[in-house]
Amino acid sequence: MNITWENIVMTVVAFGILYYFLHRYAFGPLFSIMEKRRELVTSQLKEAEENKLSSEKLLAEQREALQQARNEASEIIERAKANATKQAEEILKLAQEESARMKEEAVKEIQHEKEKAIAEVRSQVTEMSVLIASKIIDKQIDEKTQSELIDQYLKEVGG
Repeated sequence: MNITWENIVMTVVAFGILYYFLHRYAFGPLFSIMEKRRELVTSQLKEAEENKLSSEKLLAEQREALQQARNEASEIIERAKANATKQAEEILKLAQEESARMKEEAVKEIQHEKEKAIAEVRSQVTEMSVLIASKIIDKQIDEKTQSELIDQYLKEVGG
């Protein structure tokens, strides 16, 4: 292997010229494309981080809204139960009042019918007494016959 200085110098000069053209025409555009790519990746990472934070914030807000909805639903259910209980008590109270009123009316009706029946019996007894007295006067009967006559009329009234 023979190393000649001419070959080394020519190789270095050729490498220098090649480097100059590569740097002027290839490395510049290549580095600018790589820089743009780096900026794009960086901006996408920042955007992804912002989206992540935004998503976490939105998730927290949705959880809070869901919890509020659950609380409101619980309150509505409790109010509905309270209203139902109150209405049931009112209905029961009205039913008891109506029952008491109907009972009172029935008692009054029974009392009225009783008084009416007693008045009718008295009227009939009075009529019978008058009838018996008139027959006794008409017949002029003795005490035994009078007793039999009264018993007979009482049986008619009782039957």
